[in-house]
Amino acid sequence: MALAGRVRGHAGLAALPLLAAVLATPAGALDRTHLAVVVNTRDALSVAIGEYYAARRRISFQNVIRVAFEPGVPNLPARDFDAVRADVQRQTRPGVQAYALTWAAPYRVDCMSITSAFAFGFDPAHCADGCKPTAASPLFNSAARLPHARHGVRPTMALAARSLEEARALIDRGVAADGSRPEGTAYLLSTSDGARNVRHVLYPLLAQAARERLAVKTLQQDALENARDVLFYFTGRIRVEGLSTLRFLPGAIADHLTSAGGMLTDSPQMSALAWLEAGATGSYGTVVEPCNLLQKFPHPAIVADRYLAGETLIEAYWKGVLMPGQGIFVGEPLAAPFARSEPRRDAAP
Repeated sequence: MALAGRVRGHAGLAALPLLAAVLATPAGALDRTHLAVVVNTRDALSVAIGEYYAARRRISFQNVIRVAFEPGVPNLPARDFDAVRADVQRQTRPGVQAYALTWAAPYRVDCMSITSAFAFGFDPAHCADGCKPTAASPLFNSAARLPHARHGVRPTMALAARSLEEARALIDRGVAADGSRPEGTAYLLSTSDGARNVRHVLYPLLAQAARERLAVKTLQQDALENARDVLFYFTGRIRVEGLSTLRFLPGAIADHLTSAGGMLTDSPQMSALAWLEAGATGSYGTVVEPCNLLQKFPHPAIVADRYLAGETLIEAYWKGVLMPGQGIFVGEPLAAPFARSEPRRDAAP
């Protein structure tokens, strides 16, 4: 894979914002009325996840969208996806700003991730062979509260899990995170893997952006072990050791920069699902070879700044990736640990 070769991320640094641009004030966070849940009726696990999530988040039945396509396969071909997305759009009510998908596979649409394909529509401009840039997202570091109303894009996240038990635990963590204002730590690992460690140049920006809002630890090591207060964990490795020794706080975000983390169900590397199974609430990975262009992976400072300012997980994560066409966002989209005012607690089903 190209990530094992030359480091090419630094050439695109000019396209990434300086600190002054990173520190932006959000206009507010999305809520349950802005989210539509997409269920594949041919996938029993998808149906069960959708039912549980709608109950926990009190999603209106009118915002539960049902479609049908072949489940469990890695790729949903673009020719089939276009019909599915058209059906989803037909059922989408005015005011819906984002989607939650309730399956782990399919996770891609030919050369795009399925979350980006739902957000933008299938478009080869969001694809690339090897170390080339792709189309930029208008949501990158945007202050807009309503992404579809402002930019015509509905950010999408996969509520992905290998079992209903794992899905329920993920959803419960997201609900528990709301308004909790956890006193956690951002762990930024600078690893020995030169090709995958390219984000280390961005770590100082997170430390500056966090200021007194968050403890930040930048560590020169390949793995983190026995930490009990993990709120953010950014690293670059094929596989991440020590996850079973960690305690992730509700709402935690964690990802590893590598080629195939977004191949959720059949990755030759570590799947992003491993983060969720270890206790994180959100993660990200690429579904096809992206090379190690920094713009194709989450910018730690922007993600943290947006999240700490009160935005939901789906907003903060999406706004942190300039070129997300090849990357899939996974997790509980409405988690908002730093919401400006504590929301009314969602009732258990």
